[in-house]
Amino acid sequence: MTSPTTTPATRKTPAPLAAGLTTRRRINNQLATVIITATIGIALIPLLWVVSELVRRGIGSIITAEWWTKSQLGVTSDMAAGGAIHAIVGTAMQVGVCAAIAIPIGLATAIYLVEYDEGGRLGKITTFMVDILSGVPSIVAALFIYSAWIVLCGFQRSGIAVSLALVLLMIPVVVRTTESMLEVVPHDLRESAYALGIPKWKTIITIVLPTALSGIVTGLMIAIARVMGESAPVLILVGSSASLNFNPWQGNQSSLPLMMLDMYRADFQGPAVDKMWGAALTLVFFIAVLTIGAKLLARMWAPAKR
Repeated sequence: MTSPTTTPATRKTPAPLAAGLTTRRRINNQLATVIITATIGIALIPLLWVVSELVRRGIGSIITAEWWTKSQLGVTSDMAAGGAIHAIVGTAMQVGVCAAIAIPIGLATAIYLVEYDEGGRLGKITTFMVDILSGVPSIVAALFIYSAWIVLCGFQRSGIAVSLALVLLMIPVVVRTTESMLEVVPHDLRESAYALGIPKWKTIITIVLPTALSGIVTGLMIAIARVMGESAPVLILVGSSASLNFNPWQGNQSSLPLMMLDMYRADFQGPAVDKMWGAALTLVFFIAVLTIGAKLLARMWAPAKR
């Protein structure tokens, strides 16, 4: 009488060994959780320190109504007077012009790379140039615009020159984020639209873009926040101004990064340094508003889950 053979698939792990493996896995899991949590805590220390220092030193300036309604025009000896409205308006106009140029170009480029490019030479060259622009420092972009816009074309240093430099920094961010969001859209949606006889351009406008809209908006807000705090272009391409300038094509135009430098140069003590910290906190506040707004818009426009 032969005994039945036991295959490896039917063998059972002894109970003590199985309990030991379960205990070991539980310990490893808890150890990994502790290490990851500690790492996150260590990473948050400098971030919280910077934010707390900004709030502590800059809150006294931005809570006054004068900060949001007055400029530095006419402020000479009493550095406690005046506000930052000229820098806030300058930053808004420079970034606004940049976004008006960079967003359509970035969206169109991303749509071409995802929807129309089939591995051709133009697509490869475009991808290569976007990769190069992604790694270009802001000082290099500013020097390029200075050489091309001011020296070669003969235009003056102005807010529009700053916007053009910011465009070079913003376009690759818009292209990459939009491209990633479009690639997430299932191809079944496109094929279903094509099967119904809907043209490709209409499929992109009515189906693909609305499906990826939440992620695209988030990427656009992050791109705007990324260029808002750039200091190299404003240092090279526009002069400082203590008054409001609503014309980005002509004259000096201040911004929040430039105002921080002006306050540092004025007097690194007392009211001047308080305004420097106030300008920094104002810039961080606007970036935080854009980031939070992007998250809220992403939730509002996200496709409904079934």
